[in-house]
Amino acid sequence: MTTPAANFSITLPPDYRRQDVLAFHGRDTEATAERVEPARIRKGMTVDGVAVVLDIALSQFQAVCHAYADGALPAGASARLLGAARGILGLHIDPAPFAALAAADALFGPAVRKQTGLRIVQSGTVFEALTWAIIGQQINLSFAIALRRTFILQAGRQHSSGLWCYPEAADVAPMALEQLCKRKFSRAKAETLLRVARLVDGGQLALAGQGEIADVSQALLAIKGIGPWTVNYTLLRGYGYADCALHGDVAVQAALQHLLGEPVKPDIARTEAILAQYQPYRSMAAAHLWASLHPRSEA
Repeated sequence: MTTPAANFSITLPPDYRRQDVLAFHGRDTEATAERVEPARIRKGMTVDGVAVVLDIALSQFQAVCHAYADGALPAGASARLLGAARGILGLHIDPAPFAALAAADALFGPAVRKQTGLRIVQSGTVFEALTWAIIGQQINLSFAIALRRTFILQAGRQHSSGLWCYPEAADVAPMALEQLCKRKFSRAKAETLLRVARLVDGGQLALAGQGEIADVSQALLAIKGIGPWTVNYTLLRGYGYADCALHGDVAVQAALQHLLGEPVKPDIARTEAILAQYQPYRSMAAAHLWASLHPRSEA
């Protein structure tokens, strides 16, 4: 690759769980837009129409990042890439407050002790998080990953290194519905993806910046095809919001059933009531529930 357009380093916390982050970004076994090695992540992104590979090399206490761009990056891109790198590494949400709250808790205490240092990994951009939430809703993970791969190959850009870059709204907006439907997207899913992309590209839906979470949620919920789960998953993976309400997530309900030792999953209302006790740290509560279904071998 050529000379990097941006360089920066990020200090990692002492209990950083590198393998969790590598496993998350390595879920696409074909390595379409993410290439993962034992101590490195290469992530393909599109920044204002420019294909960029964010190369993150991990040591014990530091991440050294280089951004390789196929063109001139716009002003402010370095700050955006730093924010993206922190999210990709799971550094936006501090796990310590929830761990302290739940340490002596009968329900979450054992899980927190087994999963010390657990973090929530984010997508490279809010648009990626939102579209991934739409792609992944109501289907199994392996099929969702395959659809995501198709989406990237159809709408993304290929970097000079060979890695594909996740598309921006401007790349998706001109697509025809049939382009997605003929590649195994349901009509409803394809319509929602295109609707969101066109709203973002046209300026009717603003995703940049943190803003007010209530305003972001209201704007997303007003879009046909987007419900509370999609909104909260976007807030989690896109904005790094620490108090997402994921009581409608079936895996969260299944994990609660296991922790409670009950024969059936709690319904949405009961799951919501249980998780409400952990405000304003419900995102980490959900993360620990997800992780409890697939504990690390050493846990």
